[in-house]
Amino acid sequence: MITCFIRYHIDPTKKQQFVDYSRNWGEAIPRCGADLIGYFAPHEGSATLAYGVYTIESLAAYEEYRRRLAEDPLGRRNYEFAQREKFILREDRTFLKLASAPHGDSRMFDAE
Repeated sequence: MITCFIRYHIDPTKKQQFVDYSRNWGEAIPRCGADLIGYFAPHEGSATLAYGVYTIESLAAYEEYRRRLAEDPLGRRNYEFAQREKFILREDRTFLKLASAPHGDSRMFDAE
């Protein structure tokens, strides 16, 4: 299992457009095969950083998911909405694997 972290730099005057965009992905992403953890809009601190986070089985599954998302009617409309409204200034994706599981298991560091 891998987790995709999407870091967005958004126009702070168009935060509501990002929220609408996020809600649309809340419907389309699970339907197309990824497990959406959530989209996060600025609240306190930076007014320009936002995040999207989801998990997927593998990079091969990611490629298939992206194909389905591009063919999904809501997915297409959401891509077009972002292009038209220009509220996303930059978008970066990083794929990470969970390294801390099982959480709280510190036995490997116990002294003998």
